[in-house]
Amino acid sequence: MQDGSGRIVVQNLTKHFGQVAAVQNLSFHVEPGSVTGFLGPNGSGKTTTLRMLLGLVRPTSGWTTINGQPFNRLGNPARVVGGVLEAQGFHPGRTARDHLRVYAAAMGVHDQRADEVLNLVGLGAAGNRAAGGFSLGMKQRLALATALIGDPQVLVLDEPANGLDPEGIAWLRAFLKAFAQSGRTVLISSHLLAEVEQTIDQVVIISRGQTMYAGSVDELRKSQQSRVIVQPADPQKLAVALQEAQITNVSPTPDGKLAVVGATIQQVGDIAAQAGIALYGVHEERADLEQLFFRLTAGQYTGQMPYGQAPQQGQQQGPVPGWGAPPPGQQSGYQQQPGYPPQQGYTPPQGYAPGTPPGGYQQAPPPQQGGYPQQPSGGWQQPPTGWEAPQAPPPPDASPPGPGSSGGSDGGNN
Repeated sequence: MQDGSGRIVVQNLTKHFGQVAAVQNLSFHVEPGSVTGFLGPNGSGKTTTLRMLLGLVRPTSGWTTINGQPFNRLGNPARVVGGVLEAQGFHPGRTARDHLRVYAAAMGVHDQRADEVLNLVGLGAAGNRAAGGFSLGMKQRLALATALIGDPQVLVLDEPANGLDPEGIAWLRAFLKAFAQSGRTVLISSHLLAEVEQTIDQVVIISRGQTMYAGSVDELRKSQQSRVIVQPADPQKLAVALQEAQITNVSPTPDGKLAVVGATIQQVGDIAAQAGIALYGVHEERADLEQLFFRLTAGQYTGQMPYGQAPQQGQQQGPVPGWGAPPPGQQSGYQQQPGYPPQQGYTPPQGYAPGTPPGGYQQAPPPQQGGYPQQPSGGWQQPPTGWEAPQAPPPPDASPPGPGSSGGSDGGNN
């Protein structure tokens, strides 16, 4: 019997396609009342996991539940779960309204619901148009309308913003937040990390089919240190003053500024004032979700510059100096770069405006070496301390495939 919670549980989930391990011992849970992002690079196992959740692919081992039951035991599952894995399941000659009425009849829902969801997703004026003539963004809206026909408690969406214009993305963000705030459950996968950051409350990040992090976005941000970028008149003198104040994680940036970790803007400003050092610019940098994502998933698939081409100016092929702990073997404090002359009345670069972010510094992905076997560098290597996967016993008959399952490959689209 369903527990009506709207809770999604993924426990010790594994899926092999021949010799390829698409998902490996994956565990996480999604709670109602929040929007949870399911993030990972291409090939990390996101789509395969969602297919197993929706009963379309049989797991090699492990299990998934929605409302305490596997998908194939939900009775009328479309009234519980609205799922969109690809926006292509439309007869090209059938109108949007007739397409939705077919689904409404299959679920036992009145035809009027088709017009309600068309208006909800902004396709009310296009209800009599054939779906084959829709743009990708319109197909995404129609797919979402199909998922909403049964007024579900849970939404599972794979790349829902793909093809939407900026107005459509803003609408989708507001809709998903309102849907979750009504006490329902939303799980979305996406590669649009900057957009997802404005939408989600919780995040599950996977790489190589394994959980790298599961928890709140705020806690993920708090796990990363911020740094202060400062442009002083005399970098050497300021570095010494900071070290005397027990602030030792100080490094020069490629454009002649200093990166200070472990201090606030106010502390750096006070120390510079006491030492009589003029500052031409100071600001704080924090890692955004995209930067944290790169740190957690680095190394799954990496490319090289063509024909040995050197990185472009501003691109860095390794960890950024001063961003976190000093590299092994490097002494704390300011490290004079080769050819970095002592400053005598430092002059800011031409065209520099105080407070402008440094032009030479670019937060880049971790080193592009080692290809697929490379392990993630920096950031979370495991879910944070205190997070535990649910340990409920697997429900009976959790392994049989759901409706439409072939029990085999999903085409390798994971």
